[in-house]
Amino acid sequence: MKKIEHIGIAVKNLEKSNDLYSKLFNSSPYKMEEVASEGVKTSFFQVGESKIELLEASNENSAIAKFIAKKGEGVHHIAYDVEDIYAEMDRLRKEGFQLLNEQPKYGADNKLVCFIHPKSAGGVLIELCQERKEDQ
Repeated sequence: MKKIEHIGIAVKNLEKSNDLYSKLFNSSPYKMEEVASEGVKTSFFQVGESKIELLEASNENSAIAKFIAKKGEGVHHIAYDVEDIYAEMDRLRKEGFQLLNEQPKYGADNKLVCFIHPKSAGGVLIELCQERKEDQ
């Protein structure tokens, strides 16, 4: 793993949260997008070398909707940048981590992503991220 790529924060209302975080960081989100396959709307803030991703559920069956219903708004996941997501997934499986998907999925911000179940990662939802290349 190369670095923390971003911290994901679950929010009930993306527009209100964008206002709040824009004031906090004294900057606007650099990107907003919807990932329909995951039932989520996202916005990204650049904070120095780090990023913050705000996530709002776009349907009541999404993982974010379920997270907010159970735990309320707050830190949802920590994402790590990896060089080769396939190799990293294979390594982590062999180390006994439970991956939530067998193959990387398309995520927000032009990434291939895979999540590690919190039960096998000390209670923290971990996301692996790799920048998508043109052939992926």
